[in-house]
Amino acid sequence: MVCSLASASENLSPEGPFMFTRQSTQLLHIAGALVLAGAVTACEAGTGPASGALATPDVSSAARSEVAFPATPMVFATGLEYPRGLKFGPDGALYVAEAGTAGPSFTTEAQCRQVQPPVGPYRNGASSRISRIAASGRRTTFASGFPSGVNAFGDVLGVAAVAFVEQRMFALSSGGGCSHGTLGTPAGIARVSSTGGWSIVADLSAWQAAHPVARSFAGDFEPDGSWYGMIATEHALVAVEPNHGEVVSADARTGVVSRIVDVSASQGHIVPTVAAERKGTLYFSNLGIFPSPAGSENIYRISRAGDVSVVATGFTKVLGLVFDHSGRLYVLESSTINGFPAPSTGDVVRLDKKGHRTVIVNNLFLPTGITIGPDGRLYISNHGFGPPGQGEILRVDLLDDGRDDDDMEPGDG
Repeated sequence: MVCSLASASENLSPEGPFMFTRQSTQLLHIAGALVLAGAVTACEAGTGPASGALATPDVSSAARSEVAFPATPMVFATGLEYPRGLKFGPDGALYVAEAGTAGPSFTTEAQCRQVQPPVGPYRNGASSRISRIAASGRRTTFASGFPSGVNAFGDVLGVAAVAFVEQRMFALSSGGGCSHGTLGTPAGIARVSSTGGWSIVADLSAWQAAHPVARSFAGDFEPDGSWYGMIATEHALVAVEPNHGEVVSADARTGVVSRIVDVSASQGHIVPTVAAERKGTLYFSNLGIFPSPAGSENIYRISRAGDVSVVATGFTKVLGLVFDHSGRLYVLESSTINGFPAPSTGDVVRLDKKGHRTVIVNNLFLPTGITIGPDGRLYISNHGFGPPGQGEILRVDLLDDGRDDDDMEPGDG
């Protein structure tokens, strides 16, 4: 059970993605805490193959044992509209998914199943985009016109991630679908041309409707999903959907979608968010249900048979995963405190193959995405929630903590 914040919601800002819902299962529900932080103090809760995989750390205790080794980040780029996932392209530039600012279009119950109040209904507009960031930090719009849906709390869904397969760009467009206020474009995976044109190649709205998960949650259900994380494997794209709770694969050539694992069936409503791949093995992590205790989220491994197992515990509100070539995993925690997320409490923790943890950077402001660049630096989408136009990309030099001799290199995921 999650406590009611109905009275506090009267103070929600009409600008930007600020929201709280009954279960807080969309990734974007993080931002509700930014506005509601003053109210929550008075609110009490009713409550892949194994070979070559990350060595399994000791998971006997969820207690964190970390070395603080924080670096000072540099602002690399500014002026982004709710940045999400980011990835370097074959041209060496950084491409950033941005959720956008929605628009006035809407649909009705007569047209399709709607997201129920108080979260729904959604309004929509073609304002989501993908930005290209040059080595100088200069931002230009590379692709635009993706659907951007905003719900009754002002929270936005749009392009959530970008990935490259055989030098072709693909975008995870989560703002589409009738329940998000548009009839023109479903939620799905889009192929993006070198000139910025795009088309949906995998209709995820239709796929989820035809392939329901084992355990959906009627009180907090998005018919078109709330897709968030996506990575590329050799010939496929792996996407993570938090609201229904599943991980799927889409063939990059044909667009055919297949389920890798129904997370809800074995783990319940843990809200899976992002995935990473290491030598053929897939890992994912989760956001949890707010208000959540610090350290209650995990890193999970998916076996060849589709079984899910915990490989590391003690993380908090995870929104990013990436491996370096040494097999060390970087975990982006959007907020590390108990309860609801709060600004300037995000961090990145490095987990090595022996289970050692190092805080690489902290005091992040509601970060929403992470990647490692070809220069061996860490790049982070920061200010992923908050006032419009405040999104930025941070660059972090990765210094050795002395625990191993491996140099930093770009990673998987």
